[in-house]
Amino acid sequence: MFATQYIPYSQTNSFSKIVTDYLASKEELKPLFAFSPTIEGIKDAIAQKKSQTVDRKILVDVLNEQYTNIVTSKAVKENIVSLLSENIFTVCTAHQPNLFTGPLYFLYKILHAIRLSDHLKSELPDYHFVPVYYMGSEDADFDELNHTYVEGKKFQWKTEQKGAVGRMKVDKALIQLIDEMQGQLGGEQFGAEIIGLIRKCYSIGKTIQQATLEIVNELFGAYGLVVLIADHPSLKQQMISVFEDDLFENRPASIVQKTSAKLSEHYNVQAHPRAINLFYLKDDLRERVEFDNNQFAVINTAIRFSKDQLRQELKEHPERFSPNVILRGLYQETILPNIAFIEGGGELAYWLQLKDLFAYYKIVFPVLVLRNSFLIVEKKWQERITKLGFSVNDFFASNDYLLNTIVAKNAKAPVSLNGDFEKATALFETIREQASAVDPTLSQHVAAIKKRSLKTLQELEKKMLRAEKRKYADQQRQIQMVKTALFPNNGLQERVENFSSFYAKWGRGFIDALYQASLALEQEFCILQQQ
Repeated sequence: MFATQYIPYSQTNSFSKIVTDYLASKEELKPLFAFSPTIEGIKDAIAQKKSQTVDRKILVDVLNEQYTNIVTSKAVKENIVSLLSENIFTVCTAHQPNLFTGPLYFLYKILHAIRLSDHLKSELPDYHFVPVYYMGSEDADFDELNHTYVEGKKFQWKTEQKGAVGRMKVDKALIQLIDEMQGQLGGEQFGAEIIGLIRKCYSIGKTIQQATLEIVNELFGAYGLVVLIADHPSLKQQMISVFEDDLFENRPASIVQKTSAKLSEHYNVQAHPRAINLFYLKDDLRERVEFDNNQFAVINTAIRFSKDQLRQELKEHPERFSPNVILRGLYQETILPNIAFIEGGGELAYWLQLKDLFAYYKIVFPVLVLRNSFLIVEKKWQERITKLGFSVNDFFASNDYLLNTIVAKNAKAPVSLNGDFEKATALFETIREQASAVDPTLSQHVAAIKKRSLKTLQELEKKMLRAEKRKYADQQRQIQMVKTALFPNNGLQERVENFSSFYAKWGRGFIDALYQASLALEQEFCILQQQ
């Protein structure tokens, strides 16, 4: 169904310097992570994780509770039970419950966790590895999570619900979006199947976190993927001492600020710690906690606590405290027997600020693995690209570069004055030498004339190129059409498009093809071309 080609991330022009430097193992980053993303790094992480106490019984109890009334595979059930054993470790990825899973990379992260788990089982047979999707259901950034794009069309959920998105409920407005998607995808071979799957998972009254758990289970349960919703009192109970440290001592902020200062010497810092890195989470409320005027305030509310009251609230209701980006990773690695974390470029950047925080609380820092990336190229776009005289790889370049390449190949008359610039420069040098022999002060005068003349020639060259480009209007439209399809909003396809349109065309074969093309620790960008 698909052919695969792998290229270095650096050739895509789509990833930050900190990402490409991490992949290249640059020296300035090495103090900021614990283990290299290699099989040897995995072995070292396992050796250290063995010494960390993880409450496996509570973890399994919570998972069994969350999977109540969910029909899942034998592989998932076995993986959940297996987590009770000390020689079982997880490979984790994390993401918020975006609408209908959001952009494609949601799937890529999960499939990478599955692929790496399977790879480690064969490489390290003395252990077993369970892929886990840790759902960031406590995120309250509704504007970021309430929409998705299907073949360029934006589907946006509008609701008056507030607070953590995972706790919001499917309503009539969301069902209407599914109806609209059916109109767009229903004509495809597997359109009815994917719409039916979405309707089954997103039914009226379900929470978004429950719907997301169900659709992820439907898509990946056969691979043994375990979904964990960390919004649970028994799990939060294990973080009370850290939360107290954050609320009353502000220690996490001071630790991360020092690490961030080291990072900022070479890179832009991604996350900025606050004095308190917790939200208060109750019902439809998720707001930051601040210390003000000798009391703790939940901002944008009238809720106030004294120190003693807040300690009591934390003790009795740890589930009402929600970690921000600074503490979320520490929470994840406290409750899971995890040895590798699959993450995107933005996540990688802020996790590199956290190593010292983990060390302070004696929680093992996981192996950081950049998630797999794909560009899916349908046959119709390959044909257009070939007709234009390019390969798919060429389209990572700008539109101007592509059109200039076509013009340079096909123009009947030269549109570049490179050779003439060299001749003009040599001529002015000869004139300067002659003028200087007559009067040394004329040298600067000739240099000024040269500068003006070369600038005029450069403007002429641009006009010649623009005039020639006008003859290639059709090719320019074709380039733009392909770019819009493969690089929506001038970015990577995976950061915009939802999986549903591809599933509608190819069914579960699409998921299987992504799994087969997924890499474990090789860390390269994959171009997936329809055959």
